[in-house]
Amino acid sequence: MKILYFAWIKERVGFGEEDIDLPAEVKTIDNLFTWLRGRGEEFEAFLEQPDIIRVALDQVHAPERDTSLAGVREIALFPPMTGG
Repeated sequence: MKILYFAWIKERVGFGEEDIDLPAEVKTIDNLFTWLRGRGEEFEAFLEQPDIIRVALDQVHAPERDTSLAGVREIALFPPMTGG
């Protein structure tokens, strides 16, 4: 599975994307966030306020944290957008 990190999330993690094999227990976005927190300080830093992190699964916005990751090939994590 590919995970993409954007904007200040990318800066905190230190890279823009990675290909990983998620553990079997990671079945939802919430599970993913919990698992990512355990990967180190850089992940914990961007997940201090998980409710502001936006998630897209295979380029489709996923508004619910209990959304299943079954069959997903790409997860994108990005902060809320601002504009003018």
